[in-house]
Amino acid sequence: MSAPRRVGIAGVGYYVPERVVSNADLAQSLDTSDEWIRSRTGIRERRIAAADQAASDLGLAAARQALADAGVAGESLDLVIVATASPDMVFPSTACLIQNQLGAVKAGAFDLTAVCSGFSYALTTGAQAIAAGEAERVLVVAAEKFSGLLDWTDRATAVLMGDGAGAVVLTSDAPRGEILASVLGADGTGIEQLGIPAGGSAQPATHATVEQRLHFMKMNGPEIYKFGVRIIGESVAQALAKAGLPESALDLLIPHQANIRIIQSAAKRFNLSMDKIVVNIDRYSNTSAASIPIALAEAKQSGRLQPGMIVATVGFGAGLTWGANILRW
Repeated sequence: MSAPRRVGIAGVGYYVPERVVSNADLAQSLDTSDEWIRSRTGIRERRIAAADQAASDLGLAAARQALADAGVAGESLDLVIVATASPDMVFPSTACLIQNQLGAVKAGAFDLTAVCSGFSYALTTGAQAIAAGEAERVLVVAAEKFSGLLDWTDRATAVLMGDGAGAVVLTSDAPRGEILASVLGADGTGIEQLGIPAGGSAQPATHATVEQRLHFMKMNGPEIYKFGVRIIGESVAQALAKAGLPESALDLLIPHQANIRIIQSAAKRFNLSMDKIVVNIDRYSNTSAASIPIALAEAKQSGRLQPGMIVATVGFGAGLTWGANILRW
């Protein structure tokens, strides 16, 4: 059996909507304040998509930027994977919408749902397709329009989420961003901690489900916080070990942007100063699956990613799910 092929990130891109909604804006209609939100989450503002923008529109913009960065044409793609928990519609997939707009006529396309872990799952899946020789060029997109899934009268959740998209192009000959190891995990016993109860086959939409506001995100905040603090450290440590690297080799951490206190706990766990962690939650809030690739793209564009760096990306979210990837830039 031949050895798995090397897989790297040839290009990155991201898109966030133009509209900025500050904490002060939310405080006009919610029982909250800028200080309350910032002290508990680290969020200062978030981007909210226009009414005529869907997840596919955000993802398409990020995808085009990533393809341009990689110097890869849409028609040369073999696979398009979209991580999203806020698809344009139940079906067909958001990936097919993006595939069509890019002219990726020979590419397979599908959506993947792991919510805030979605990018970790999609990146791993795309890399495995190339490593196995089933694809040469894979586009991985994470696109979320969570603003349409929020109860804007619920202070506990309305302040947390924003809209955006990130994308990467994977190839076997990328000069940077080699994926050294990946770890994925799930614990279905925590399925009730975070989710949208209605709208699926278990609870189809009815007048009752709408009246009971069951089509909006519900979350057990304290439990998700404890889960995030624990699982970031565990999954990154496992991925580093799988890559054959000591924890001291870690140069840069790009975590899911869920809560600044969770991120700070990760810094303490790996004895990292905050300048070795990419943080943008203050500007974009929690963009679910999109948070990691947005942060990755910003890190590359700002020059924070330097050749040879060992970089860990890590996500966690509903399911419960989690995933970590180790890159050599």
